[in-house]
Amino acid sequence: MDFLQTSTLEEKLELIQTLAGPFSERAAANDLKGRFAFENIQDLKETGYTKLTVPQNYGGGGISLYELVRLQEAIAVADGSTALSIGWHMGIFMHLSETRTWNGQLFERICRAAAGEAALINTCATEAQTGSPTRGGMPETTATEKNGEWALNGRKTFATMSPVLDFFIITATIPEKEAVGSFVVPRDTAGLSVIETWDSIALRATGSHDVVLENAKVPLANLAEIQTKKKEPAGYLLHIPACYLGIAEAAKREAARFAKSYTPNSLNHPIAELPAIRQKFGEIELKLMQARHFLYSVAKMWDEAGAEQRKEMGPELGAAKMAVTNHAIEAVDLAMRIVGARSLSEKSPLQRYYRDVRAGLHNPPMDDAVLMQLGARV
Repeated sequence: MDFLQTSTLEEKLELIQTLAGPFSERAAANDLKGRFAFENIQDLKETGYTKLTVPQNYGGGGISLYELVRLQEAIAVADGSTALSIGWHMGIFMHLSETRTWNGQLFERICRAAAGEAALINTCATEAQTGSPTRGGMPETTATEKNGEWALNGRKTFATMSPVLDFFIITATIPEKEAVGSFVVPRDTAGLSVIETWDSIALRATGSHDVVLENAKVPLANLAEIQTKKKEPAGYLLHIPACYLGIAEAAKREAARFAKSYTPNSLNHPIAELPAIRQKFGEIELKLMQARHFLYSVAKMWDEAGAEQRKEMGPELGAAKMAVTNHAIEAVDLAMRIVGARSLSEKSPLQRYYRDVRAGLHNPPMDDAVLMQLGARV
């Protein structure tokens, strides 16, 4: 199995299905223990999935945004934690490939590590005091130039996939420049440590722990970029709603399985034949259909747009994330209403889907920011 040897999206989706069974089987135990999905991420590395968004000229697959959201959705049907975790790595490479804002030599080095050794990256930008970086707060983490090196000090939260990252992209304030830089910090850097703090009841297997930097030193060349104050739209963030759409699809399938197999003694047929139950399934399917078409169309719009057109697509990207995530939450709720109190059992995957899908409300962009952006356009 090698994703880089496939030529069509359908072939890639078939490969995802070969991984989906084991992912799904591991999901409940990982969730119960709050254990990172090590085996799932390793499977994705070994099959070449993690290389698909690396540029082709550096040995990657260079897939489109539409392909990415389809693949991420399929992974999330099996395990939402795995989808969201690997989605950040996949999306960041796609974004950097499109924008080329990094130091060129550093970007090539990281790309070749990802394409060669399946190295994993993620950005660590969130901090306890600043909240979401999308709100504009300056990092309290600092980077100071000393003796031909950068010395980083600070603490990052929500560092998804931290147990297995090879490179941490750390955002830090550079006091002498009064600017924010992005620094590439290898895992084995002295002074970098991962503190296991992840205690969320949602997406428990993402390993989103804290990362502490205590005089962690990296070469001057590891300053990837100086961030600009104006944030350009980022299509890769559609991997987020794709994840929650996949979770909602899994909830629908579980509710359907239950409805077709459960016959209370007050009936002589499964509850799936009841008009009230079928209507709820109709509501679920309508919400997922609306979400899917919206997500796919915006992804295709991004793929077909030029650089200048993409700069105007912030409202579309935000609206897609907001609509898809909220439709997914509503669909999971309806699935639980179909199953009833059994959906709250620890043995039912629906209680996990319910917890996981709500995390989408707290991934960027948040609903209020999207609505303000849409209002400003009007």
